[in-house]
Amino acid sequence: MNIEYNSNREKTILFTVPSECDKIDAKTFLRRHCNISARTLSKLKRTKLGITRNNELLKTTDILNVGDVVMIAMPDDVNEIKQVQGELDILFEDEYVMVVNKPSMMPVHPTKIHQEDTLANIVAYYMHKKGEHYTFRAINRLDRDTSGCLLIAKDRYTAHSLPASVTKEYVAVCEGVISGSGTVIKPIKVMEGRSIQRVVADDGAHSVTHYYPVSVSNNHTLTRFVLETGRTHQIRCHMSSIGHPLAGDDMYGGSLKFISRQALHCHKIGFIHPITKEQIQIVSDMPYDILSVLKTSGT
Repeated sequence: MNIEYNSNREKTILFTVPSECDKIDAKTFLRRHCNISARTLSKLKRTKLGITRNNELLKTTDILNVGDVVMIAMPDDVNEIKQVQGELDILFEDEYVMVVNKPSMMPVHPTKIHQEDTLANIVAYYMHKKGEHYTFRAINRLDRDTSGCLLIAKDRYTAHSLPASVTKEYVAVCEGVISGSGTVIKPIKVMEGRSIQRVVADDGAHSVTHYYPVSVSNNHTLTRFVLETGRTHQIRCHMSSIGHPLAGDDMYGGSLKFISRQALHCHKIGFIHPITKEQIQIVSDMPYDILSVLKTSGT
């Protein structure tokens, strides 16, 4: 399937119907073969010339023929996030996606108590200065205190296509000596009476964390993590449950002696580019405050 993507004020995507899709209806083609979400397809149907075939209006019930060129005009995005000038550490960017290195102590999205000091605010300012127009769509989520790679999609199609291919690798400094690799398979749920804190519980959501110790320094272990599931606070909760809380993570039993936030960093993110189909991997070096834990504790 050949895809062209013209990035102007209004983005359009062109799909050429391959032989294996001959004589199927447009809805099936767009949903199953082009990965257009049901929500986007609904918007396109209400948009004038939202879906065309060979430059003529196409209904989702129309039958396609091999070689037809189907074009969708992506609905305009409305960015309602306040623009705030700030530093943005961009690790990768093209007209479809952006990967930024999120600093610690910065929320990703605005909340009631964080209206103008989030990553979304800074990205809104950045894209406005570039003359780009897109809604802030973070594909992976990082806690306010957690630093590292954050993947952002610049349009609906990319946001819908990316998540299935995303892989992430974290690094953290755990308290105690971890002598070998292992896997924690323990269900996690919200702790009773708390809105944020998680706890291991039999009636929680299935959660799997793989951990790989990298180095040991004076009763601290630099550890690499790969997650099978993506639960909130998964690494923090799981490592605390086996007696190795993260340094600086006082919510889960970690000490604040060497660092004032959990020593957790999204070190690597990988994904298949939804347009070019290229396998992309982006790496973010560990920040100074996490490295200083190891140095302070004896590395």
